[in-house]
Amino acid sequence: MSKTTSEPTPNPPPTFEAGLQELESIVKEMETGELPLERAIALFEQGMKLSEACRKQLEEAETRVEILTRRAGEIQAQPFKNNEKA
Repeated sequence: MSKTTSEPTPNPPPTFEAGLQELESIVKEMETGELPLERAIALFEQGMKLSEACRKQLEEAETRVEILTRRAGEIQAQPFKNNEKA
């Protein structure tokens, strides 16, 4: 099975926000339920790559915050607790 040329391999998003916005766009398109199978699979693959890139960016940000907190010496790094409900 050959890969279509209409779906270029996505580069990592320049920012977390851009990646999240692109991921939301993919989800909306997939939720229509009116996509051909190949397009749905291509979007799913792209979405998984974006999800992983965003996850890595969040982990890097968390590490930076912990390092900065330790350098300040005022507060010990503790796991982030998200009190917001989805």
